[in-house]
Amino acid sequence: MSVTTVPIPPVEKGSLAKLWGGVALAVLIAGGAAWWGTEKAVSGACNASAFAPEGKGASAVEKTKSGLRFQVIRAGTGPKPTEADVVLVSYKGTLATGKEFDSNPRAAFPVQGLVPGFSEALKKMQRGGSYKLCIPPALGYGTQANERIPANSTLLFDVDLIDFKSMAEVQAMQQQEQMQQGAPGELPPEMVPGQ
Repeated sequence: MSVTTVPIPPVEKGSLAKLWGGVALAVLIAGGAAWWGTEKAVSGACNASAFAPEGKGASAVEKTKSGLRFQVIRAGTGPKPTEADVVLVSYKGTLATGKEFDSNPRAAFPVQGLVPGFSEALKKMQRGGSYKLCIPPALGYGTQANERIPANSTLLFDVDLIDFKSMAEVQAMQQQEQMQQGAPGELPPEMVPGQ
């Protein structure tokens, strides 16, 4: 049995460190390019055309630390909803392409039960106000997709905050309504035999 040896030239001192340094630099550049591309795409969807021109009641577009962009179109009055509240809103949601994916003239939602960007925006609104929102994918549905909203979609909303109440107020209203209608399966007093 013979053993064949292949002559391998010795590695220069420090070459391995340079190789790993180059790999790390390439990873940083690729990560930076991906972040820049994502930020550019989100910023592109949230450009000036997504909002109303400033003036005539419309405020400047604001950007929160989380990345939510919003604009007050018509200021509301009074306090703002909290996470413990239920809101009544009118809204229209579109993708950055302009395609509408959802709308409702009167929808009730718990503030904390929505995508993070929508919940954050609701807590900045006042009763009677009208707002435009631009919600980046990280504050929307992220990588989740459905038949109406593709993965990594920026969501644009027109929202009117009609009213809001605390969860306790809503539950009390529901109980009162149930009492007025009678318990399920219970006959109204005028229909009970012998009365």
